[in-house]
Amino acid sequence: MILCSCNVLSDRDIRERLGDSPSRRSPGALFRQLGCEPKCGRCIRNILATIDQHRATAGECAGEGACDSCRADELAA
Repeated sequence: MILCSCNVLSDRDIRERLGDSPSRRSPGALFRQLGCEPKCGRCIRNILATIDQHRATAGECAGEGACDSCRADELAA
């Protein structure tokens, strides 16, 4: 799902950048790592929710499809 239409960033882009780290990164740090910057700012709330969801599931299933996040990715594909 596209979270930032200004930069065409998807939830998958954000999760891949977050990796396996359970630490909470700021949206600004993620934008910098992705080589872009927020423009209108309407995406920030959804990006924060994705960061929090990722932190809650980090390491839960190790990509084996057992967690809600993996199942959501499978349904979206």
